Amino acid sequence: MIYNKIKWEPSETIFKIGDFGIHYYSLMFVLAFTIGYYLMKRMFNKEKISEEFIEPLLVYVVFSTLIGARLGEVFFYNWDYYSNHLIEILLPIREKENGGFLFGLLNNYEFIGFRGLASHGASIGIILGLYIYQRKYNYKPLLWLLDRLSIPVSLGAFFVRIGNFFNSEIVGKYTGNNFGVIFINRGETLPRHPTQLYESFGYLILFLILNYFYKNRENNNGYLFGIFLSSMFTIRFIVEFLKESQGGFESKLTLFSTGQWLSIPMILSGLFIIIYSFKKLKS
Repeated sequence: MIYNKIKWEPSETIFKIGDFGIHYYSLMFVLAFTIGYYLMKRMFNKEKISEEFIEPLLVYVVFSTLIGARLGEVFFYNWDYYSNHLIEILLPIREKENGGFLFGLLNNYEFIGFRGLASHGASIGIILGLYIYQRKYNYKPLLWLLDRLSIPVSLGAFFVRIGNFFNSEIVGKYTGNNFGVIFINRGETLPRHPTQLYESFGYLILFLILNYFYKNRENNNGYLFGIFLSSMFTIRFIVEFLKESQGGFESKLTLFSTGQWLSIPMILSGLFIIIYSFKKLKS
């Protein structure tokens, strides 16, 4: 009998000093933003856009991504918890058991980093952040920015899901056979679908496709952004069938998971933008 299961027991931290450590998940975010910065810089240079606009763009994207992702996690998935722990929404801490806020703050909370981040919230945050950025630095239309930013964001999504794999989170369902990954640090003995890897490689392929269209197609007018939205969240929608429940409001809308319900408007918006770009191109 051939055994295809992989035993996975990674350390979440690269190194640790006391209670503070550098996590692989955080490293993946740093890689995403750093590589994204250089990809945007290369595009700006190619299209003769001043580099003075790149650094403020990075600032807007970083903050809008993290704030949007955090608020997405809070309101889409875990409002029942955070409604009683408001201080934890924008601070990287969690209350210890039997802890409290008014007395002994430092003793009753522990630093855990920002572990609750939702990709749908990040997408909404980036779009809103770019809208504000474009209103301030009005050198190109919003769709021009969204087209180009879709390329590094799709690659960034690849890195983030690799980080989720290192954290052994957002796991898939049990495979029911010898194929899959056994997440030892979750105390498990049976293999699951490595849904983090399914998604990450899907996003990597999307990055390559978007990069190809950028290099070989002119006057996109939202075309790349439309492909990004519809493709990224179609990947998410499909992989969700193999994921364990992440919670949220799916118990009230039982046909799909929370992630799938949130993906549907993204997919439809992407298709609408693609149609719009074709009409714009013809006119």
